[in-house]
Amino acid sequence: MYSNWRSPQDWRSQGLDLNTTSTDASKMFDAIVTQYTGWYDDENLGGMTGTLNKMLVADPDFVMGHVVRNGLELLGTGSNIRLCSRLQDDVSRMVKLSSMQPSLTQREQKHVAALVAWSNGEMEQASNVWEDILVDHPNDVLALKFAYDNYFYLGNSNQIRDCVARVLPMWKPTMPLYGYIVSMHSFGLEETNLYSEAENAARTALSINPKDGWATHTLCHVMEMMGRQHEGIYMLEKTGQYWQTCGMLACHNFWHWALYYIELGDYETALSLFDEEVTKRAISSGAMLDIVDICSLLYRLQLEGVSVEDRWEKVYDVCKSHLHDHILTFNDMHILISCLGAGQKQAVKEMMDSIEVFVRESKGTNRDITAEVGSQLFQAFIAYNDEDYSKVVDLINPVRSKIIKIGGSHAQRDLINQFLIQAAIKSNKKTHHNLARALLNERKLLKPSSPLTDRLTDKVMQILGD
Repeated sequence: MYSNWRSPQDWRSQGLDLNTTSTDASKMFDAIVTQYTGWYDDENLGGMTGTLNKMLVADPDFVMGHVVRNGLELLGTGSNIRLCSRLQDDVSRMVKLSSMQPSLTQREQKHVAALVAWSNGEMEQASNVWEDILVDHPNDVLALKFAYDNYFYLGNSNQIRDCVARVLPMWKPTMPLYGYIVSMHSFGLEETNLYSEAENAARTALSINPKDGWATHTLCHVMEMMGRQHEGIYMLEKTGQYWQTCGMLACHNFWHWALYYIELGDYETALSLFDEEVTKRAISSGAMLDIVDICSLLYRLQLEGVSVEDRWEKVYDVCKSHLHDHILTFNDMHILISCLGAGQKQAVKEMMDSIEVFVRESKGTNRDITAEVGSQLFQAFIAYNDEDYSKVVDLINPVRSKIIKIGGSHAQRDLINQFLIQAAIKSNKKTHHNLARALLNERKLLKPSSPLTDRLTDKVMQILGD
């Protein structure tokens, strides 16, 4: 992996001036951006946490150092600035430092503005600022990565693809992190259903760096969406020594591995991956990506009728500190699922009351998405838990086309598709049974090789008597 960290002079020669005189701070900034882009921890530097500490010890007033630290805090842990006084102080310090440094470049000032907007929940505004940076500085990988991940949070598939496409021609194969940029583009291609193009780009990225976990992740998605379950299992088995070096992404790739087994009806192996890999990694990391994975995976198994025994208790323990975050509707949905699964009725009430206050009193992108889509989605999961399946269908079907707004990938949001179909099958209304058949017809055309779809189709056909 790339480790020839850039000095202030190196950054300047690439048109990306950094307002620091510290060579060590400049190099650690490069190291943290590289680890973030590559989804890994450099053990020689103490991982991302150690790198951040080294960077800010070298230059405590390094504005871009504070930008990347605050951005990663908002991105990785699900921390909410409304509830975290430390994060409030960190963002305020970043703003104060930027105002005291007249030599700060316009690009650096825009980074500060984007982080302030992001911390205030104005996700679209933040994206606009990052895009503005990229117009003049297409090689600013931090602006690109923040915009890219923000689009993922917004479920904006076209922009996941196109924010990279707009800058990719300006990147040369000799430039640091070039392979990762190709990898990022590959996932955007997959999320816009360009599976062949996505696979080619991912394999190109892997030819540059076999340890590119995000490129392997793209292949996981391609094989999931195309129904290539056995091929996906084989790929992950044969390449594990490479992608598991990306500790921040390994849990998610194991999640994909388990999805293949659920699709094939091998629940025992899926549960084994859940216990031995996904849960252990989520508990260890506390990262929101890992937390939503354990919730999603266990709920999918439960939807399939698998006895998950007391596993929800452990999942809830990981989730319970996030009841009031409301960073993303996508995250909130998974936290609520954990409360329901563990039978934590008081936590469910507490969370729903908190969401009601959030919608009534807050502002920002996620507030609007929660009001438009999230509230009905949350009520539907509660109704399913209460075995009121017809209510689930009546709540979700009208907003089904808007579900993409909650963020995540197509594979992740497929939980909701399966949830709606299962509820329609279990409903006592014939019209809902017909809806289930229609949704399964739609699903079959998109993914012909799907044993899970076939199992659900058999269920609804038995009910309809066709």
